[in-house]
Amino acid sequence: MNDREGPTESYDGSVTVRILDDDTGKRVERCSSYVEAIDIAKEHRFTDAVTKIVDKDGDTVFSSTAMDIDTWESIWKQEKLRQGVDVEDYDCPYDNVSCFAEDLCVECKMDKVQDDVRQLE
Repeated sequence: MNDREGPTESYDGSVTVRILDDDTGKRVERCSSYVEAIDIAKEHRFTDAVTKIVDKDGDTVFSSTAMDIDTWESIWKQEKLRQGVDVEDYDCPYDNVSCFAEDLCVECKMDKVQDDVRQLE
């Protein structure tokens, strides 16, 4: 990341990483983003500690006993991308794959204009 880029989401410390270690006991780290929480979990992945990422609702979204942090991070990134590209379903009558409800193809734009003109008549 360069200096102008930061996490796309930030939190007020409501995302936490819980670290459970036989030697040092239990510790909770408050994080300003999931990226920070992932970094903390990665720091402890090769120790005897169990790490958990807990969301603002108190739900455990990651546990090192159930999954590898790299795998979880990959799934998390894919889900973030998927949520960012959800678009309204639109079935183009011309089967144009780049035609969306918010960004019609030329043919659909022409049909829309023709429909608008018919409504004015």
